[in-house]
Amino acid sequence: MKASAPMQTESAFAARKPRELRANSAVLPFGPASPAAPEKVEQGLRELQSFGLRTLDHAVREPQGFVAGSTEQRRNDFLQGLARNDVDALVAIRGGYGSNYLLDGLAIPNPEQAKLLLGYSDLTSLQIFVWQRYRWVTLYGPMIAAGLDNGAGNAKGYDRESLEAALFTNNEGWAIPLRGETMIAGEAEGRVLGGCMTLVETTLGTPWELETRGAILLLEDRGMKPWQVDRALMHLLQAGKFAEVRGILLGDFPETPATVPGSPTVREVCERILRPLGVPVVFGAPVGHTMRPMLTVPLGVRGRLIAEGEGVLQILEPAVSA
Repeated sequence: MKASAPMQTESAFAARKPRELRANSAVLPFGPASPAAPEKVEQGLRELQSFGLRTLDHAVREPQGFVAGSTEQRRNDFLQGLARNDVDALVAIRGGYGSNYLLDGLAIPNPEQAKLLLGYSDLTSLQIFVWQRYRWVTLYGPMIAAGLDNGAGNAKGYDRESLEAALFTNNEGWAIPLRGETMIAGEAEGRVLGGCMTLVETTLGTPWELETRGAILLLEDRGMKPWQVDRALMHLLQAGKFAEVRGILLGDFPETPATVPGSPTVREVCERILRPLGVPVVFGAPVGHTMRPMLTVPLGVRGRLIAEGEGVLQILEPAVSA
């Protein structure tokens, strides 16, 4: 039997936005998933400081296999960071694996006071959870040891313009040039949701399964063979997750070689499965796992996907409040 619980509908309550960051705002690193190399953490912290932000001391746990500390330690670090009045934002150290362990029994006190969360990859599990349960707007973008450490504009680094807009813009929306390619032309408006495709897929059947109706759905991943991308997309299709989406934004899916010469590419797989939906699709944007400077995309806000040329995502409202 499918594990389920009543999900909040779009009209149940409005999206809850974190406060904008300003000069000298305090950022707390947190590690909900895998451990990171200390030198990469230091590089990423220096990059955050280049924005005029203060980085706070954080707990460094003894790694336990492929995770950065016990489930209890990681969950408590997250909850304590949310509860601290001197913390303006939580930025994930890195992804990897393990954020899903935090979700069982996770209850955020004072959920009406959203706090800024920045990360991607395995953070998708946590980002979807706080959206489905509390309607928190989060930021899908670089992490301390996975993006910020490599610097602005660099390979495997991050796009500074889109990150600054997401962190500091509270008065109006903005546009993100997607630097991809139009797969299916058109324009559509909806709420921007999604993240790492594997993690979106693994919410199926859980009490926090992502509700995609009316969404501009972001899907990206890395290291998957084309047939694995095919399987994930077919699973989402058969689960009804594409039934009422308004548009789809796809990453560039690096490190996804065809296993057999002449077999379909990831792009071809995506077009074959998604074209019958008849909604605008942009493929190849540098979001999440990418070798290019990573864009920052707010999740939970209204957006307009313009599938023309390299594509544009217009963010129709600020991701943060004053």
